[in-house]
Amino acid sequence: MTSVDVLSEDAPFDLLFSEAELEAHREHITTFIEDTVEAAGADGAVLGLSGGIDSTLTAFLAVEALGKENLHGLVMPSVANAEDMMSDAEGVAEMLGIEYDVVEIQPIAETFFDTFPEAADDRMAAGNVYVRTRAVLNYFVANHENRIVLGTGNRAEAMTGYFTKYGDQAVDCNPIGNLYKQQVRQLAAHVGVPEELVLQTPSAEMWSGQTDEDELGLTYDALDAILALHVDGPLSKSATVRHLGVTEEQVDRVVDLVEGSAHKRSMPPAPSALDV
Repeated sequence: MTSVDVLSEDAPFDLLFSEAELEAHREHITTFIEDTVEAAGADGAVLGLSGGIDSTLTAFLAVEALGKENLHGLVMPSVANAEDMMSDAEGVAEMLGIEYDVVEIQPIAETFFDTFPEAADDRMAAGNVYVRTRAVLNYFVANHENRIVLGTGNRAEAMTGYFTKYGDQAVDCNPIGNLYKQQVRQLAAHVGVPEELVLQTPSAEMWSGQTDEDELGLTYDALDAILALHVDGPLSKSATVRHLGVTEEQVDRVVDLVEGSAHKRSMPPAPSALDV
């Protein structure tokens, strides 16, 4: 797969790396994983496997960094998960030769729904229960085996708050957290992730049929570009619109996501110190 293959035909901006930059990022991330495990005095890492590109790339890089014997994968399906995604997750584990367990989380989630049934039909609340249940299981296994928990979040998701608070970002580190989604796909292709996984439609699978881009309200390529040039970069809103060919509403949407999710990227607030 070439670098161009990971870009959609209507991508407004090219954020792809050169071959040399890809190798530099690969080495930088694997060293980061190795150093993080060592600094924690841990014996390895636990990783939730979804079958999506973010967890798959993280798994490939973690095996490079730690060796297959030091990564424990957890596949944690619920009724919201598509069967092919879960089979992809198991396929990744088997491809890499890592130890993995399949833990059905629906019975666990149902105990929450039974305890507070008036919220069980709230799609967002119920979806977050699934995500937070996975986080608890990741740490349950990691604590027992003296491992750290690897996160799978990328830069686009982190900046826009596209994650469950105390859920999929309840982790010890995010190895691919500095990469925009476009770059995640490119690096994944570079390290040998199968093409069908690189190009699949991203979904958090919080409920059946859910996709990331529907939830975000724009494509990842457009999101990446607006973040890179306007939020992270120097361009004004009008310059961003002209340069990328996006709408003012799309730029405003991204800015609102970033500003509205600031609380997810910081420690819970406490009152300021009181001089008495």
